Amino acid sequence: MIQLNLPDVRCNVNKIDGKMSIFDIIRKKFVMLTPEEWVRQHFIHYLIDHLGYSKGLIRVEFGIQYNELPKRPDILVYDREGRPYALVECKAPDVKITQKTFEQAATYNRVVKARYLMTTNGMEHYCCTIDHDKGSYGFLKDIPKFGD
Repeated sequence: MIQLNLPDVRCNVNKIDGKMSIFDIIRKKFVMLTPEEWVRQHFIHYLIDHLGYSKGLIRVEFGIQYNELPKRPDILVYDREGRPYALVECKAPDVKITQKTFEQAATYNRVVKARYLMTTNGMEHYCCTIDHDKGSYGFLKDIPKFGD
């Protein structure tokens, strides 16, 4: 797999039933190793190992309903009170982060209502803070440490 613009991680990668798989420390199981999954696992480790996010407060690829359509956000982090804190949309490294990527994440966040909205393709990472009451947002220079 490609070297990402994230700290190195020792991922548990195995061949299972003839397909490459990677161990997801949140779901506690091996999942098929796709380029997007490679990014997702590295970003999860980055949040936990470098920014102080708690493994126990993270959900990965879970279902929500938006306008009666099923959707699957990549990563959702809760705060210590159980409220949505950060929603992360991951893309494969060769997929550019565009306005469409943010619109996809924002669509999910209309349901979730997380404070932070992040997008990453493993090479570029963006984060904005959302004020749901005012309907406004602002981009941040860096991904915030947990609790900032």
